[in-house]
Amino acid sequence: MTKNVLVVGTGTIGLPLIGLLTRHKDKFGIDDVLFNKNTPLKHDSAQIKQMIRLGAKLVTDSDKFDDFSKLGIDPVCTKEQAINEATVVVDCTPGGIGLSNKSDYYDKYKDVVKGFIAQGSEFGFGKMYARGIINLSEDDQFVQVVSCNTHNMAALIKSFECSVSSETPGGVLAGDFVCLRRANDVSQNGGFVPSINVGAHGDSEFGTHHARDAFYLLQDQFPHTKLYSSAVKLNTQYMHAIRFSITLDSINSSIINDSDDAIRRLRANKMVALTDKVTSNQVFSFGRDYGLYGRILSQTVVCEPTVQVTRNAYGNTVINGFSYTPQDGNSLLSSVAATLHFLDPESVEERLSCYDPYIFQEI
Repeated sequence: MTKNVLVVGTGTIGLPLIGLLTRHKDKFGIDDVLFNKNTPLKHDSAQIKQMIRLGAKLVTDSDKFDDFSKLGIDPVCTKEQAINEATVVVDCTPGGIGLSNKSDYYDKYKDVVKGFIAQGSEFGFGKMYARGIINLSEDDQFVQVVSCNTHNMAALIKSFECSVSSETPGGVLAGDFVCLRRANDVSQNGGFVPSINVGAHGDSEFGTHHARDAFYLLQDQFPHTKLYSSAVKLNTQYMHAIRFSITLDSINSSIINDSDDAIRRLRANKMVALTDKVTSNQVFSFGRDYGLYGRILSQTVVCEPTVQVTRNAYGNTVINGFSYTPQDGNSLLSSVAATLHFLDPESVEERLSCYDPYIFQEI
């Protein structure tokens, strides 16, 4: 049986994902990696040709074939033909388009495609997923890989899980997060802001979608944990950062009494990296020099000097600090892991082990 993977979209997630899947397709058991791009633009032609040189294959709508051919690029088939012949479809389109594609295309082919994966902004697309946080089952067909900041928040909460707590399942009472977001990716020309741009709290319960998504991602393990988030956009292109404040229940509080205890918990989570670097440009530079495609695949990078443990008015331990978000690195790893799950769920860990050197514990 042929195993094809179709990536829809060539943005900040789609482009590196196409590269990762193509470079490792033999190890991953993939026959063909196809990618969909709808707009034939001259300034995109170099990167499209590079992906084709790597072995990926372009698909588009039939009425765009001639325009791509004029750029010296020949599509192999239409998008809908590629969906029909795919084992896995990974949607990496901008916010809202994935949900539209689901109703327009994916629902029609759910009897022939094993799995559909969308990215963080597509709330309601399917089961929320982050590698190392929850597992996928054989019944899951539509999967939403949560956003990079949601990965960060979930990894922090997961680090302080107390499975023996009988007071609050998971041992975490609450989490409050301020997402300090970069303005745009270094690859993007638009969207930069000249100064701090504060975001509205559009969700009456969770503040912003980051806490909402983290809650639903973690709800089986932390069903009663109260989460709230705020978002601020800053005039930088380097990395997102999160200011976190996590409150533990009394049983968990008796275990974590100081910052050394908190850091030991963080260090025990293999998806968490620790750093002494207090500037995002240095962490970003580390990823550029030593990461995979310049990306850190850890779910979060906690700034160790900022970790502080206090007690609230009720005597509960509160863990405060800052962490950096590895941009799309954590989402890329989860997207690849979900893809491999649909290809062969029994061999995911073995096939994904080639990325272990890029899941850093120290930066």
